[in-house]
Amino acid sequence: MEKFIMATHNRHKVTELQRILAPLGIEVATADLPEVEETGKTFEENAELKARSACQATGLPSVADDSGIAVDALNGAPGVYSARYAGPDATDEDRNRKLLDELRDVPDEERTARFVSAVCCAFPDGETITVTGVCEGRVAHAPRGTDGFGYDPVFLVGKKTYAELTPSEKDAVSHRGKALRLLAERLRERNPKD
Repeated sequence: MEKFIMATHNRHKVTELQRILAPLGIEVATADLPEVEETGKTFEENAELKARSACQATGLPSVADDSGIAVDALNGAPGVYSARYAGPDATDEDRNRKLLDELRDVPDEERTARFVSAVCCAFPDGETITVTGVCEGRVAHAPRGTDGFGYDPVFLVGKKTYAELTPSEKDAVSHRGKALRLLAERLRERNPKD
């Protein structure tokens, strides 16, 4: 099994990555990594900053994800600022509350949004692979469900929020699941089994 370092301090992302990548023969490990200032203007730029930093620190192939929710009624906000949307020390609940407050008077048909996940894999030889997955949905009027993290309780896919889906249901439709399946394809192309 090939070992990759996961460049995140978010245990939920680690669990999701391990679950999706394990069947592909990829072991995802974490390491004590330096904090990376996310100065990119896109999810892809931030994912690459984090992946390159982790690869440089460990000497191992490193995978980083930068993701967030983009709401049409808010001109794409919070976007790359999703994690910092309600301030630096805000909880998931704080961020969800702020988002719902800003959309309080927005009707259902205008609550369209998408979750975006850019995943970058950086290799010790300097090569990078970056892929992006998107899941279209809507913002609910109130949080629902107990699974998931971040904006999962307020993001509707069909009639359920991400937080109401089982892990396998979420992986099948989620932005991160889509991005990681694309990454797996690109990794197979890079290292074809003879």
